[in-house]
Amino acid sequence: MSDILHHMIAGGPTPVAPFSHATEVNGFVFLTGQMPTDPNDDQKPLPEGIEAQTRRVMDNLILILKGLDLTLADVVQCRIYLTEFQRDYAVMNETYVQYFQPGKLPARTTIGVTGLAVGALVEIDMVARRV
Repeated sequence: MSDILHHMIAGGPTPVAPFSHATEVNGFVFLTGQMPTDPNDDQKPLPEGIEAQTRRVMDNLILILKGLDLTLADVVQCRIYLTEFQRDYAVMNETYVQYFQPGKLPARTTIGVTGLAVGALVEIDMVARRV
């Protein structure tokens, strides 16, 4: 069993709490849930609406994957948290699916929650695997 690696990605989003961008052990990489914050200016207002926030979250996750020499093709599982589940689920899905190759979607769970950090509408975390 190998030691756990703790990753902070240069140019990645500023953490909104005390955490690593990702941890890695035995070929599996666990990406912390990302918020729709601007990686270049964490004081900038969040994007308006679920589509724009989903895009920002996915783009932030891609930044972290890239910093680890991984891509969305390496992702095996996602968890998505929505504060307005009924209202935003369909639009979030339409946006999310555009990031993956057809027929190559990771396993996924989507959960309705009462609130998220920084007032976000969506947060997504991922598990990837190094091949």
